[in-house]
Formats: sequence, C-alpha cells, structure tokens
Amino acid sequence: MSEACTMSTDKAELDVDAIHDFLSNRSYWAKGRTRETVLKSIENSLCFGVYDERGKLVAFARVVTDCAVFAFLMDVFVLEAYRGRGVGKKLMEYVMQYPPLQEIKRWQLGTNDAHGLYRRYGFKELAAPERHMEKVK
Repeated sequence: MSEACTMSTDKAELDVDAIHDFLSNRSYWAKGRTRETVLKSIENSLCFGVYDERGKLVAFARVVTDCAVFAFLMDVFVLEAYRGRGVGKKLMEYVMQYPPLQEIKRWQLGTNDAHGLYRRYGFKELAAPERHMEKVK
C-alpha cells in the first residue's frame, strides 16, 4: 500500500454513509440495500474498517460468526480510488489473523469476481455443494 492505512474493528469509527453508498449503489451483491439494513447488519456483525492517513474509510468487511465454529465473510469492498494498492490483501490478512477468529473451523463467502484474492487465504469452492442449502427471499 502506498498510503499509510490503519485498520480497526471499532464500529464507532465506521462511516456508515460511505458503506451504505457503496453497497447500495456500487456493489453487485447489495444493490438497493437500505441504510436501515446496513445499520442492522453492522450492529450484528464483527466489522473491519480500513482508513487512510486522514481517517477516511477506504475499505470494509464484515464477518457473521459465533466465534467458535462458523464464520461467513460478507460485504468486502475497497473503494475504487484505492484499488490496486494492496488494500484488499491487507484487509484480508487482518480479518484472517484477527485473534477471536483463530479457532473457526468453517469459513464461507460468496463472490462473483474475487476468487483469486480469496484463494490466497485458503478459500476454495465448496467440496460438497450438494450438502449445502440456502433460502433466499
């Protein structure tokens, strides 16, 4: 990363407006998500923010977990102006090395376009997709 970035799990530091704007308007997976839904998802997840030297949010991820058995990585993004600088890799390293998550045996995530990034951190396609189910509203 060319800039000095800091990372934090402090939800008070999160720029909810920036997170909502990205998810609702620029992501492919959360188009139209309401601000209320973004707030509720942050409230009920372990969140990771990456900030530039001025304290501006430049990347975000959240993990839904019981901190014992299972974790689902969600809403990972790097703002467009900060892509290609290693921010996503640093964010993933921070998430995967975060002490309360070290005992997790099963991680999952969904992605259309970042398979290469996530493979670097041990993710792979489902070994037995026939054993997994989902309910989508």
